Amino acid sequence: MADFTTLVSTDGLSAHLDDPDWIVFDCRFSLKTPDGGRRLYLESHVPGARYADLDRDLSSPPTENSGRHPLPAPDELRARLRAWGVNNRSQVIVYDDTGGSIAGRMWWLLRRWLGHERTALLDGGFQKWCAEGNPLERGEVAPAAEGNFDGQPDDSAWVTTEELEQVRTRDDVVILDARPPERYRGEQENVDIESGHIPGSVNHFLRNNLDENGCFRSAAELREAYAGLHKPCAIHSCGSGVTACHNLLAMEIAGFPGSRLYVGSWSEWIRSPERPRAVGKEPG
Repeated sequence: MADFTTLVSTDGLSAHLDDPDWIVFDCRFSLKTPDGGRRLYLESHVPGARYADLDRDLSSPPTENSGRHPLPAPDELRARLRAWGVNNRSQVIVYDDTGGSIAGRMWWLLRRWLGHERTALLDGGFQKWCAEGNPLERGEVAPAAEGNFDGQPDDSAWVTTEELEQVRTRDDVVILDARPPERYRGEQENVDIESGHIPGSVNHFLRNNLDENGCFRSAAELREAYAGLHKPCAIHSCGSGVTACHNLLAMEIAGFPGSRLYVGSWSEWIRSPERPRAVGKEPG
């Protein structure tokens, strides 16, 4: 049986709904209404799906020096995954209703940080699942038998602010910012306390990874889109290290593996007034 390590289709998931080796996670979340994702989950979700909350499960509480969504403590995340029934051979599927912008964080945590290869994002997300008339269920999923997941963190998969400060001006480094263009340029900011971007970073809005139907573009299309942006050291940023994972996933699909995540992202970068800021478009 093939392992799914980037994307899985709705047909692929539908064929395995009763497969005990497949574990599904609903990652719907809204910054404006943090409890809204869980309410939507309780109303309707893919059968058997567990709910993973961005704030409580996929991040640790922010500190005065961190970004808005620091990495969860690995021991706590492993314990949650085991409690959800995840085993070392489980095929994990994650989804949301925003094109993968939130579920991509869980994909990155398992696939890149904890090394669980069999992790994939549901292409087209919850909207496509529902539009095709696939089955749904309500309420909380009963606790599963505890799994044996024991993935170990690979901290080479991400960079700290201190590391970024040291390498950001090197010729072999590219920093890709996944935020909307207006936030990148500093024209609009409704989330963080300052507007703008890290000097030298390149804006690649995550929505550019998707087609008009909300599915990821083909590997060939993504490879063409990222070919001019790919460098030996590609670092992904956004507002808080969440939506940046979408670009990282897209580069994996395109055949450009090995990118790194700047977990702190813009919300951590601006914690210090000594770090430079930029607005508008970058030269060239």
